[in-house]
Amino acid sequence: MQGGDRRPIAARNTGPANALAAWLIARRASPNGISAAGMVAGLLAGLALAGTAWWPGVARSLWIAGALLIQLRLLANLMDGMVAIGRGVASPVGELWNEVPDRVSDTAVLLGLGIAAGSPAWGLAASLAAMATAYIRTTGRAAGAPSDFRGPMAKQQRMALVTALAVWCALTPLSWQGALPFWALIAITSLAAVTALRRLQGTARALRAHA
Repeated sequence: MQGGDRRPIAARNTGPANALAAWLIARRASPNGISAAGMVAGLLAGLALAGTAWWPGVARSLWIAGALLIQLRLLANLMDGMVAIGRGVASPVGELWNEVPDRVSDTAVLLGLGIAAGSPAWGLAASLAAMATAYIRTTGRAAGAPSDFRGPMAKQQRMALVTALAVWCALTPLSWQGALPFWALIAITSLAAVTALRRLQGTARALRAHA
């Protein structure tokens, strides 16, 4: 994790986030280990979402589990960088641990939602669109441009939408849910594609400006 090139996250400046980071730093927690834990949470979140279709009798509990696990995944994403900076440690493979678990988690969550929605194909489409946003950001950074975290459907927005949907499906009657998971996937896919295009254009401008 690079201290000067991080995703802007408002929660990073809150008291609870700093207190948790300090607690982890005091216990010499491994940033890479935190990243791995976040990936496990993302995989379990995807399984929970898919399980709402496989085990409809416990779907409400699985929707809640999915929402909580997504938030744990995001908490790990927040903590790994804060702990790395707080401990002043840098791993030669830290960048891999920063990026690869995120891609695994995104794919698991969106494929799981696709199964929940009865449309694995749209889950795959959403996963590929999400992957494209990250690919353009990392490719641009490797070429010398600043990391571009713009939306409208960056990681935080994708996970916020899926979390809100999961809570809604857990708490409302089935008649109120309809095809919401399906339409959420269409929204994620479409807006992530817009995000990828905006990042591509922004990165191209940045590279031309420094040519």
